[in-house]
Amino acid sequence: MTTVGIMGAGQLGLMLGDAGKALDLDFAFLDPAEDPPAQSVGPVLSRPFDSDEGLQMLAGCDVVTYEFENVPVAAVEALSKQVPVFPPPAALQHAQDRLREKQLFERLGIPVPAWREVSSLDDLAAAVRSIGLPLVLKARRFGYDGKGQFVVKEEKDADAAWQEVRGKPSIAEQWIPFDREISVFGARAADGRIALYPMTQNEHRQGILRVSIAPAEGTAIAEEAGAHLRKLLTCLEYVGILALEMFVIDNRVLANEFAPRVHNSGHWTIEGSKTSQFENHLRAILGLRLGDTGATGHAGMINLIGSMPPVNGQFGSEWHLHDYGKAARPGRKLGHMTIVAPDAETRDRELSNTLKVLSNCRM
Repeated sequence: MTTVGIMGAGQLGLMLGDAGKALDLDFAFLDPAEDPPAQSVGPVLSRPFDSDEGLQMLAGCDVVTYEFENVPVAAVEALSKQVPVFPPPAALQHAQDRLREKQLFERLGIPVPAWREVSSLDDLAAAVRSIGLPLVLKARRFGYDGKGQFVVKEEKDADAAWQEVRGKPSIAEQWIPFDREISVFGARAADGRIALYPMTQNEHRQGILRVSIAPAEGTAIAEEAGAHLRKLLTCLEYVGILALEMFVIDNRVLANEFAPRVHNSGHWTIEGSKTSQFENHLRAILGLRLGDTGATGHAGMINLIGSMPPVNGQFGSEWHLHDYGKAARPGRKLGHMTIVAPDAETRDRELSNTLKVLSNCRM
């Protein structure tokens, strides 16, 4: 039986493991966290990602992947000399550094907001003069779910912003009054074949994804965003699922960031697509034929943040509840709910009603 090694054992690892059941796969996880969600789908070695014991365990697998982008690049590169590792280390290097990411986007002709590299308070002041206000100061590395970011609205906010990123190398980026946020994601196989999912529209609050709907409206926007995603997948000689997050403003798109892994905004594909993003990621890294990415209806997804709702029949049978089995904590993703409706109007109505119920539960 084929064994897939995964660096990280969080909820994305859990969902990869669930998807692997249909492909008759075994899994082995490496994660230093205590009581991780993926332990229900395979053994977890609780060691640092760059530990000799951990890397030795993964080297014994048939193929290795990762479920989040903050694993050590050096460990991934060392591992790739012993066993196939996908996505490739180069994708990880770009995703971990906002400067390299922006440079890659520009090199490929993917439009981005105005930005400047910032290594000091003087650099930040120069960026304010060059870009204008408001702008967003983002640490180059280890930012996630809005962490390591600060919106500079007035010049007097510069000191506070610099303290927020702890004086670390950063980028200053034009603040975009976007019309909406979208993501496009798809799988690329080793032979270069690409399968894209329908465009997804997202709503974030406090830097954390709250709601996604798909397929999102806007054929021309979807075609443009999809073309940018294809360029990115091809340039990186990518294998697996990659997600590109973008802003839409005045019917044009601007790239925000990309994630070299299965993505939160694609959770709707478990029920809402003919082949989930998780199964297609596994298919890609194993050299199997990619599955059909078509939608089965009009899907909506709600992230459950901080606490889980009581299970007492408040939600109809059309809702699918995914519980990650994590301890409750403010700002923590504990699960998600999805619905697949026959039309957009029904989906949006059910989303609105359910969000009101969740609000009353103090989600």
